[in-house]
Amino acid sequence: MFDKILIANRGEIACRVIRTCRRLGIRTVAVYSQADTDAQHVRQADEAWPIGGPQPQDSYLRGDAIIEVARQSGAQAIHPGYGFLSENADFAAAVVAAGLVFIGPSAASMRKMGSKAGAKDLMAAAGVPVVPGYTGAEQSPQALAREAARIGFPLMIKAAHGGGGKGMRVVRTLEEFLPHLESCQREAAGAFGRDRVLLERYVQSPRHIEIQVFADTHSNAIHLNERECSAQRRYQKVLEESPSPFLTPELRAAMGAAAVQAARAIDYANAGTVEFIVAPSGEFYFMEINTRLQVEHPVTEMTTGLDLVEWQLRVAADKPLPLAQEQVPQRGHAIEVRLYAEDPEAGFLPGSGTLERLRLPAPGAHVRIDSGVVEGDTVSIFYDPMIAKLIVHDADRPRALARLREALAQCDVVGPKSNIAFLERLVRHPAIVGASIDTGYLDRHLDEFVPAADAAVDPQQLFAAATVQLLLQEQAQAARAAGSADPGSPWALADGWRLGHAGKRHLAFLHRGQRLLLTAQGSGGEYRIEAGGHAVTVSGARLEDGVLGARFDQRAQRFLYRAGPRRLLLHDGQSRLQLEPVEVYRRQGETQGAQDDRLRAPMPGRVVVVKAGPGESVVAGQELLVIEAMKMELALKAPRDGVVASVGAAAGEFVEADTVLITLEP
Repeated sequence: MFDKILIANRGEIACRVIRTCRRLGIRTVAVYSQADTDAQHVRQADEAWPIGGPQPQDSYLRGDAIIEVARQSGAQAIHPGYGFLSENADFAAAVVAAGLVFIGPSAASMRKMGSKAGAKDLMAAAGVPVVPGYTGAEQSPQALAREAARIGFPLMIKAAHGGGGKGMRVVRTLEEFLPHLESCQREAAGAFGRDRVLLERYVQSPRHIEIQVFADTHSNAIHLNERECSAQRRYQKVLEESPSPFLTPELRAAMGAAAVQAARAIDYANAGTVEFIVAPSGEFYFMEINTRLQVEHPVTEMTTGLDLVEWQLRVAADKPLPLAQEQVPQRGHAIEVRLYAEDPEAGFLPGSGTLERLRLPAPGAHVRIDSGVVEGDTVSIFYDPMIAKLIVHDADRPRALARLREALAQCDVVGPKSNIAFLERLVRHPAIVGASIDTGYLDRHLDEFVPAADAAVDPQQLFAAATVQLLLQEQAQAARAAGSADPGSPWALADGWRLGHAGKRHLAFLHRGQRLLLTAQGSGGEYRIEAGGHAVTVSGARLEDGVLGARFDQRAQRFLYRAGPRRLLLHDGQSRLQLEPVEVYRRQGETQGAQDDRLRAPMPGRVVVVKAGPGESVVAGQELLVIEAMKMELALKAPRDGVVASVGAAAGEFVEADTVLITLEP
């Protein structure tokens, strides 16, 4: 086994590799960019070395700098994690040429899978089922359009190199093929450095099921069961679970055998994932092999009890696999979701900023947290905005879902917006509970998971929030009175009573830009609250350890709450409600009217293409500019009809959030 390894990655995967190495007594070397000087993987490793600027191409994609650090630090091997250089065959070869061990498959195996087109041809020759399509080298738009017409619609355009949902488009008519092709090629070139694409028949209502494979250098190859990843949004996995609720034992055995066959076809060694598209009929087709550890590998670890990073290290150290196929355990059910700094109500726009508050459930036998940040850290604009992976395990699927709901209710993020509320709706949705989801379901029914901007607030939750606010006001007033010169003064009470009126108290909150006004009478946990034509009598209200207990019209209820100077969060066990006290709203100023003559950058990013110039007439909804940020492209469209007066950025330029990119005139 190794004495010291370098981890050529960052964030939660680097921290996760460090944990296994520490348990095995292996010293770790981290590398970091200028943006990650204070990152958790830097703090947790035994030593850490700087490798360049904040942009990935200036740091985590600099294979030469990483190898040089490995040499200088005395590391014997390099673990690539996932993303960045993890599937770069040239890097893997350079590591070996430097006299180091690459903890992953060989460069030769990677090259066979580096092109989706070549991989499909190879798998077809090996007898692994593949989706009909086009994988040829002729890449002119005219030739690709001819092939698209031959395959028929709907079809999928896919970047031939890379993965992670980048460079993928579903095309349903020939007329929209060329615009989608252009966008796909541009995204592929930006993400992977190559714009080659392949075409595939689009399987209607498919499920995405992947098989975890492992092979060693002693001719052993097995699979560690499957993970289902059908809950996706724009080809990005949202929820992963094992075992798949769709597979029968017979289909599981057939897919497992095909996955092992695929691994053997490329002389594979180490961890890999064979991904399949599965039709409603049960027919399955090879998609690709990810020649690395997957983000969702904890799901497999929770259901097998195995440490896949430890297996990676042992295989890289030329040791045989510790288990045979028939010895692989399968126990219970595990589910993973990913907490992101993103705003689902704004099209899942990635976020950034300081994590002013980060509360996650306590890890235990049923809950696992994999994260690369802690409270006070910053979610950087330069990398994926994932905050944490939340993985739960229990005896069966219904109990695992219950564990997940409970764990999500305990999560809280203050700073950048997060997708926690979206995930809570997801895990209660009938399509998830009933295991009837396919890969396109979320995109087709997104309104069922993201509330409308004008969605009404549940009055019961609002009354509970008001009760919390009233009790907090009374506590604060009592504390101030205790420190005053006259703690017994009636003016120190917060019950609203004043000479000449009956003690009415006014409360106001801001919810998604809308003011919510309430009036209340009473004190000490006994109130009458009115709002929007509804009224409730509250009795026995009490705050204790982040829990509100009270009777609302004599019906006792319990709510979790978290309060701060800028917000109040309430959770009824099913969903959360987040409000801003109106005082904060007034300090920040009234919401500005829509400035529909200016198109601003919604977040920091790089301008990819500018599609309109000064003097051009444009119409509302027309795409004017594309920026790239946090691994995704954002198309910015004209807010109204008009003429472009000025353009504030050029293609390739990096811009800050709120930069005015295009100004319109009538």
